[in-house]
This record gives sequence, structure tokens and C-alpha cells, in this order.
Amino acid sequence: MFGDAVVTSAGDQYRIQVSPGHDADEVDHHAADEIGPTGRPYREVPEPRPLDRHGPATVIAVCNQKGGVGKTTSTINLGAALAEYGRRVLLVDLDPQGALSAGLGVPHHELEQTVYNLLVPPQVATDEVLMRTRVEGLDLLPSNIDLSAAEIQLVTEVGREQSLGRALHPVLDRYDVVLIDCQPSLGLLTVNALACSDTVLIPMECEYFSLRGLALLTDTINKVRDRLNPRLDLGGILVTMFDARTLHSREVMARVVEVFGEAVYDTVISRTVRFPETSVAGEPITSWAPRSAGAKAYRALAREVIARNLKGA
Repeated sequence: MFGDAVVTSAGDQYRIQVSPGHDADEVDHHAADEIGPTGRPYREVPEPRPLDRHGPATVIAVCNQKGGVGKTTSTINLGAALAEYGRRVLLVDLDPQGALSAGLGVPHHELEQTVYNLLVPPQVATDEVLMRTRVEGLDLLPSNIDLSAAEIQLVTEVGREQSLGRALHPVLDRYDVVLIDCQPSLGLLTVNALACSDTVLIPMECEYFSLRGLALLTDTINKVRDRLNPRLDLGGILVTMFDARTLHSREVMARVVEVFGEAVYDTVISRTVRFPETSVAGEPITSWAPRSAGAKAYRALAREVIARNLKGA
């Protein structure tokens, strides 16, 4: 029914056979407790140590050209969980829809200064756009629909791919991590994010069609690394919207792990009604429902990211 998907990793092609989903009753619910959703043994990451000093920041682009895979949800909740662990975090809303800003309760349509004003001449100072959030240690560079004009206006600018990097540079020493929520496309704004990032975090919905976009995205990452940003690497693939009751989810998970191996985070984000609720509430799940499975999952992801991706973890 679904056929094949071709995923490219490190220049090689892998053909992935994906079969239709099945009823939850067909899933083996008696797997050993020590085996996680990725099929690998659970590897408990210890609580991160407190930091004596902050900065310079590790810049992470949260990127996937497919929409609806949990980029914004993951950026907000990973950022909040990192802040809980004592990291100074800056979130950058690089999507003209402004979902990240709205998800933190910011009335983004009413803002006079946004990321747009950092990118397009005459640029303003970064501190004029920077906002505090209700989460201690978590700051925001907000966005709104004005940003949609930036790609057109940047076309004639010299060094247009480095515009975001120049805007962020003055504040990097204040933070431990910068998370950039990219728009669901591979246009100039996303290239700007990749050009100034150290690593890429790819949220991937645990569905067949999400597999198909990974080849294009990894190809773009490779091109940016070759032409604009030699330090860029794949920080990890985060599987989202996982449903252990369906064999389809388990099968897609197995194929992603088979192709990308250790690049797949052990932490998996399962489907839950809590995430839409937090969007309405305008706050992260770590404060809205701190004991929920979703909050625990993003704290586990934060521990992984600190251990695997951050400078001076």
C-alpha cells in the first residue's frame, strides 16, 4: 500500500520498505522493560551538572521542511527543560507564522520589533527585539507575518545567508544554547539558520511520509556544510508523535534507527492531548503539566542534548 521510501544518509541511498499500519492488538505488548521505543536498551542520562559560567552558546537549528512534525512544540519544551537544568536559553522564532511566539503567550501580531527588524535594513540592535518569557532563564526573539517579506528583501543583500548569524553574534556569550525554530521550507530563512548553527535537530513524525523528506533535508545540510558552514553537523533526529499501539509506528521507528543509527535520540515523544492544551495556555508543558509523560520526555531529551550536543556540558 505504501511502497518504498528512499532516504539518503552520508551520501548513500537506503531503500526502506514500509508496510501498512495494523491494529494495536497486533502489537507485542510484552517486550522487555529495558528496551526503549527505538529498539535499543534504555540508557539513562544522569542529571546535568550545574554550570560555573554561561556561554558561548551552542546554536541548534530545529529544522524540517515538512510541516506538522512538532518543530515548534519541541523548540518550546526543549528550551524550557534546558532552562530547568540551569542553562541560559534563547529561542529564535524564524517562522513568519509566529507559532513559537504564540506558544509562549506573546501577542506577536502587535509587536513593532521582531526578527524581521534584525535581518532587513535598517537593522535594529538585538536587545531591542529580545524579550523575557515567563520561564526563568528562557528568552525569546519573536516573529510575526512581517518576516514573510524578509526572503524577498534579502535577495539583493551581500552576505544574505549570514544575516541571522550577524544578528545573533552580539548576544551569544549570554547564553548556553540558542534554539532556532525554522519555517517548514528550505528557503533563505532556513539557510540562514543552518549557516549560523553548530548542529541541526530534526523532529520527525513517526509516519511514512516523514521518511521521504529526510533525503532532501540531509542533502541541504550537506550543501550548507560544504559551502557556508563547515562546522555544521547533524545533532540528532527526534522521533515525535510516536504511537506504540500501532505496528506502523514501530516499523517506521525501526527503519529510521537502522538508517541513522546513533543519530536518533533515545528519547521519543509520544502523542498526547497535553501538547495542544499547552499551545492554548501559552506556556511549556514542563510548567503546564509538569508531571505529565510529555514533560518527562522533554526533560529526558534535554539531558541527552546537554550530554551530546552542548559545549561545556
